[in-house]
Amino acid sequence: MTDQIGKGWFSEMSPMWPGQAQSLEVEEVLWNEKSDFQDVLVFKNKGPWGKVFALDGAIQVTEKDEFSYHEMMAHIPLFSHPEPKQVLIIGGGDGGVMREVLKHPSVEKVTLCDVDKMVPEISKKFFPQISCSLDDPRACVHIGDGFEFLKDKADMYDVMIVDSSDPEGPASTLFGKDFYERCRKSLKKGGLLVTQGESYWIHLDLIKSMTKFQREIGFEHVNYANISMPTYPCGNIGFFICGDTPCKAPVREPTPEVQEKLQMYSPDIHRVAFVLPPFVQRALQE
Repeated sequence: MTDQIGKGWFSEMSPMWPGQAQSLEVEEVLWNEKSDFQDVLVFKNKGPWGKVFALDGAIQVTEKDEFSYHEMMAHIPLFSHPEPKQVLIIGGGDGGVMREVLKHPSVEKVTLCDVDKMVPEISKKFFPQISCSLDDPRACVHIGDGFEFLKDKADMYDVMIVDSSDPEGPASTLFGKDFYERCRKSLKKGGLLVTQGESYWIHLDLIKSMTKFQREIGFEHVNYANISMPTYPCGNIGFFICGDTPCKAPVREPTPEVQEKLQMYSPDIHRVAFVLPPFVQRALQE
């Protein structure tokens, strides 16, 4: 992955976003190795973003803005559920989403399934403030393929969160209809499924396709929400939340003590995340 670092700058180039690249200045490369599945890079930014975690040349985490993604991916579905107890995270090996899920006292167990054992290892080494939840007594970490993991799971989870990388390489099976059919079977009655949904600026066709087949497999409510993420392509990313109950407004709210510690999520932000530009609304209604 060092071929993406030229003259002291890391440039995020990928066929997933052709014709553009975001660059961050590199102060120091802290880790650069290939795991069994992907290239793994950690570097320190010579600027405001702190340490940066990249997989196959795509930024996953920076210390400065990671809370935006992790809080929204976790708290929108969990505050949309009256009493989440059993939670499954597929992907998310850095531990950030799990950290946020475990802020909900009703949660009895969180299972995290990530295909690449190097991801949690590197997160523990370089991002302890993100990976701190991985050793929580309510946490269970399973290393393996998420699609296979769900094969014998039925009616098990109140909330499922698919915190995947982009639909290339090891995460490719997590964007198909077969995978979502397994997810639906694994949810309890009233359960919610959340999955990373790319950016509407450059992946609108993919978002339309995923919206269509999520409805086809029987989810009554399929909604797309937007997250501000300055170090992701186009400065934003979205996610789908699917279930048989509405989720555009929270059914519970953070206690004052919890809200004081949150940096992005609030009940107002929850509602606003589902307000999409007209061109996106029209595309998803086609």
